[in-house]
Amino acid sequence: MRSRSFLAALVCAAVGLSHAAPTAEPDPKFAVSVQIAGSTLTNKGLVGFGRIPSNFRESTGDTFGGAGSAIYIKRGSFKKTSNGTFTGTLIMQPDRGFNVITTIDYRTRQFVVDFSLQPYYGDADLSFADAQETLSLKYRSTLLYTERDGKKPTGLEPLGVRAKDGRAGIQPEADPAMPIASASDNRLSIDAEGLAINPDGTWWTSDEAGPYIYKFNSGGFLLQTIQPPQAFLPLNNGSLNFTEAVDPQTGRAGNKGFEGLTISPTGDKLFALLQSATVQDGGSDKSTSRFTRMVGYTIPPANEELNIEPTLFGEWVVPLPVNSKQNTLAQSEFHYLTDTTFFVLSRDANGGGGSPSTSSYKQADLFDISGATNIRGTKFDNPKNPVSPDGVLDPSITPATYVPFVNFLDPVQLARFGLHNGNPTGSQLIDSKFESLALAPVNDPKFPNDYFLFTASDNDFISTQGFFDGVPFNGGEDIDTQILVFRVTLPNVAPGSIEQAISI
Repeated sequence: MRSRSFLAALVCAAVGLSHAAPTAEPDPKFAVSVQIAGSTLTNKGLVGFGRIPSNFRESTGDTFGGAGSAIYIKRGSFKKTSNGTFTGTLIMQPDRGFNVITTIDYRTRQFVVDFSLQPYYGDADLSFADAQETLSLKYRSTLLYTERDGKKPTGLEPLGVRAKDGRAGIQPEADPAMPIASASDNRLSIDAEGLAINPDGTWWTSDEAGPYIYKFNSGGFLLQTIQPPQAFLPLNNGSLNFTEAVDPQTGRAGNKGFEGLTISPTGDKLFALLQSATVQDGGSDKSTSRFTRMVGYTIPPANEELNIEPTLFGEWVVPLPVNSKQNTLAQSEFHYLTDTTFFVLSRDANGGGGSPSTSSYKQADLFDISGATNIRGTKFDNPKNPVSPDGVLDPSITPATYVPFVNFLDPVQLARFGLHNGNPTGSQLIDSKFESLALAPVNDPKFPNDYFLFTASDNDFISTQGFFDGVPFNGGEDIDTQILVFRVTLPNVAPGSIEQAISI
């Protein structure tokens, strides 16, 4: 087994690219452009790759994993250095923990990881070792989440329901009924997925079980809970049943809750997106689960002590892509660009850690809701009125416009960084589960609308040398956490909006 000091040295490898010096800017031949909402957006190609080994252990002693479930670039951290490299800090939020055999009692948390990016724009294919020097990564710390009363949230399957509970002086209204580990274990059960950080350092976490959205303060203590409309809630005979192991009669499908969460740069609008359709909307089968739902909330001015209730201002239907068999390619994350246009990460489950090893779809696509029907407050918030019964969209609803964009599987781009799609397996095989998106400005005067698009994989903690709570586990193979960085042109983003989100 490798020592932890060796792993740390590997993770923190210095950026040098001594074997293949980068050119100054992207090669135009790599550019692929699309149009949406009257604007042209361009993918200029893959420019960076980094990884954290599957057997790396974080400061709690547990195996570092699941970190790509959600990422966010820490405000004020992203900088361009005098030698043309970029430095910053990623906040990475894992999901509910190692569950190759069974779901474990994994406490909800987030990781802090510093990075140094030296974009590579050359034509030559880098060696896998040199490719990792384009994005060096350094683990810093772990922050554990805590409920208001000191309880420790868990990743255990939610088999119980905590009754609606008012907490005077902390919440303006009572908490909704909450998912808990069991009738005898009153700890909040969170399958954490989305992450959106407010300008004041508080943040929102979306979960799959509720599907709820939780607000935490900068120390990781729970402050507030958002419950979506009834059509989203997992109901059996009108009662909440939060288990993710099986589908409810109506509401979010099992293990397909609020996979995506994003916030406007000023922190006044929060959006959440179901992984795929609710059960009543066709979500019980991949062949009918295409039409998923997004909600938008107006967020009052951030204040840790005054948790004013967010206001639901919109709800829209988003059509997800389908594969050659007409099965839905569920979304794993989305990211704010404007009040109406968003990135969305849709994919299959193939690749490293999945089966088969050859993937056919992993993309950061786009959708726009400017012409879509806002169904907030309509009959469709009642689960008795599906928006797409058996997967057929109600003719009264206009869905969002969906446009494919950044293809993670482009063989030329992968080869430039020593990566491939399909056999052989190993560290150079692209991971199956990319689940996060983050943006940072290139700050290039020649291309003022260019941004770096980061995406990270959720490796499901799969390692042959895993540890949890001091006990070793063997996941049968080794799947690293991979991070890809693309360069994209986004003219429809309001000037300074993303810079403001990063540098406040």
